[in-house]
Amino acid sequence: MSQTGLEVFDKTFHKTNEWLQDVMEELHTDDRKYAYRVLRASLHALRDRITVAEAADLGAQLPMLIRGFYYEGWKPGATPTGDDLQEFLERIQSGMEDQPGVPDPRRWAQASFAVLARHVDPGEIEDVIGILPEEIRTLWPEPAGTEGGAR
Repeated sequence: MSQTGLEVFDKTFHKTNEWLQDVMEELHTDDRKYAYRVLRASLHALRDRITVAEAADLGAQLPMLIRGFYYEGWKPGATPTGDDLQEFLERIQSGMEDQPGVPDPRRWAQASFAVLARHVDPGEIEDVIGILPEEIRTLWPEPAGTEGGAR
């Protein structure tokens, strides 16, 4: 039975919940709001660091609901930012600034990127990673079959 009356909405709610559950597992938490905020902050930092064309290509692969918050507040004319690793992590942290506890933007990025790598086409992930500087690439999980190798 449909929850919303529209299959397309039911499908995106289901997919979004799967993604959030995966982020929660990566972060070892049961806090859904925290997982959403981590994913959102990480996606915004990534979106702003890659080219406009690549940001659009990545956005096209996201479930509709996640795509909505991915594009929220985007200023394509101000991207890519050119952030180095520290600036990139600071950008993620600023999206979580009212989060209680010790900030851990590296862990937040790694959890979000692991989920992206699981759900987005591998070719698209490689395109995104290929645009990033080496120091930011280290936040991504190693592709299958390359454990221990350099990205």
